[in-house]
Amino acid sequence: MATHDIPLFHLENHPFEMGILSLSDQATLELVNDKVRIPHRHDHYCFFFMESGCLNFSVDFQNIDIQPSSLLITRPGQIHELGFAKDPAGWLLAFDAHFIDEKARSVIDQSFLKVILLKLDAAEKEGLCTLFNLIYSTENEKSTATFHHQLLQTLINALFYKTVLIFQAQENKRIQNHSSRIVEITRMFHQLVKDHFHQLKKPADYASKLNITVSYLNDTVKAVTGFSSTYLIQLEIFREAQRFLVYTTKSVREIAFQLGYEDEKYFIRLFSKTIGTSPASFRKKYR
Repeated sequence: MATHDIPLFHLENHPFEMGILSLSDQATLELVNDKVRIPHRHDHYCFFFMESGCLNFSVDFQNIDIQPSSLLITRPGQIHELGFAKDPAGWLLAFDAHFIDEKARSVIDQSFLKVILLKLDAAEKEGLCTLFNLIYSTENEKSTATFHHQLLQTLINALFYKTVLIFQAQENKRIQNHSSRIVEITRMFHQLVKDHFHQLKKPADYASKLNITVSYLNDTVKAVTGFSSTYLIQLEIFREAQRFLVYTTKSVREIAFQLGYEDEKYFIRLFSKTIGTSPASFRKKYR
């Protein structure tokens, strides 16, 4: 499967550049079932809100079970596919990034977690359920009134803000022993790696961009994440390599070159050390 054959789903043909589906609507689910059961990407955000039942997804090679009272967030560009569904009830909401306040969006985009799955308490579940229902009923009005689009955008932002508050509360528990400066440096490093891993391969490259020493970067990142900066850089690189191995017919040599490695053997050695298996074995397992 060539790179261009990986389906990339857009929202440009949807009214208001958003869409919402009830997961308990079997007729609607059957229409989209064939699309979501193959690996695909979105150019937008998706929220999978599970009230009851279960959905199984693979998101960037991580197997995820969305249990009752849970919310899965997928970000633009992540490759995912549906595994199975068991009596699902809840909502699927898709929306373009431009809908959302940039500062709120950055909280999710700069998360240390590659896959964001939130477990909700009763009050959080009830609050999100109310917002999903409001978005659904408003979208179904199909109104051409002047402020209808603005109303939808406001409701989606309200949902996003509420989700960010829940996410921050849960993430703060994980990082509460670290100073705000250390956490912010780690977030900035994480974002820089996502933006520049094709070109920048060494911790020194990122330390320079952050105007700190390499040793301070290493100590900071290790304290917050438990991993070295070198490992996290290589993990980002080889996640992209995993996508190429499974979803394209490129050779290992071609993938290595595209990711900035002229020495194929060195690339294979690093991939095997980081992922725990060789590129060839990984491709054989997932194709």
